[in-house]
Amino acid sequence: MVVEFLTFKVPVEDRQDWLRADADHWTRFLESQQGFIRKEIWVPEGDPGTVHAVIWWSTLEAWHSISDDALDEVRARMGELELPATLSTFEVLVPDD
Repeated sequence: MVVEFLTFKVPVEDRQDWLRADADHWTRFLESQQGFIRKEIWVPEGDPGTVHAVIWWSTLEAWHSISDDALDEVRARMGELELPATLSTFEVLVPDD
């Protein structure tokens, strides 16, 4: 399992609009993708202008199988609320049996 960890700078006054647009466009799109497990939105304590989108995928291959054209369509639907993100990728480790 891998985690896609995106960090956005979202002005606090725009956060609710951004959250609604993200749920309506990105989350709905991701839920239809093979290998998608779940998504959560996190805000660090003391830093309300930073928002983390934490997305779990079954495999890196499933995540990366999404076409650039499909991603561009979702970005376009976000309109002015589409913000640049910093991406980190994590592998979820589990102990051997």
